[in-house]
Amino acid sequence: MVITKKAVDSEVCSIKVGQLLEKLNIPHTNISLFILAFIHRSIVNERNDYAPEHNERLEFLWDAILELVITEQLYNDFPSTQEWELTDMRSALVRWRNLAEIAKNLNFQEYLILWKWEEKSWWRENDYILANTVESFLGALYLDSGFELARDFIKKHIYSTLWNLQKNKLFKDFKTLLQEYTQATVDITPHYEVLEDIWPDHDKTYTVWVYIWSKHIWIWKWSSKKKAQEAAAENAYQQFNI
Repeated sequence: MVITKKAVDSEVCSIKVGQLLEKLNIPHTNISLFILAFIHRSIVNERNDYAPEHNERLEFLWDAILELVITEQLYNDFPSTQEWELTDMRSALVRWRNLAEIAKNLNFQEYLILWKWEEKSWWRENDYILANTVESFLGALYLDSGFELARDFIKKHIYSTLWNLQKNKLFKDFKTLLQEYTQATVDITPHYEVLEDIWPDHDKTYTVWVYIWSKHIWIWKWSSKKKAQEAAAENAYQQFNI
């Protein structure tokens, strides 16, 4: 099929994303902003005639909006909770694994616009990409519909996961949990090493080892050093059957 329109001007994209917004009961003025939220940088690198811009600029807005809404809500809902505990709760809410689960619950993977190679691989189910899409979507929602609707979305779809995080004791990240455990049991701090990074600069995959007792206990691959370390720490932590 010959593509003659950019993604943000495509009738197919407009209809599909429009149906999502209707399902989520989100009014909109500029559908192109929401389409942009689903454009992954992989297709921009290969087909900038179809997608000249990707969603990462929209992610830039995420931190400021989310931090204000989540912080205020936690402050009001937990008046007797210490600051450090509130910080852990906020971190758990915005952690990429939690955001990825939210994206899956909203079926965001069905709306991602990827380059054909990524379409044939596991990228549509990539938790890191899905988490970033939630961030971009919130940025689009803020720009198009304003702060109040963005806050409503955060409360309904993100803050509402707090109970499950509390139930499963997921307030601390796994790098912190692993370090606390190894320091308490064997007085050793885990060490992370990037074994290799492959693929082009715009889409690197990092292989990370976690070292304890001068030997690696887990290896993990991810498209970000930080995310690779966190995923490796989670799997290493689970090896201890904690």
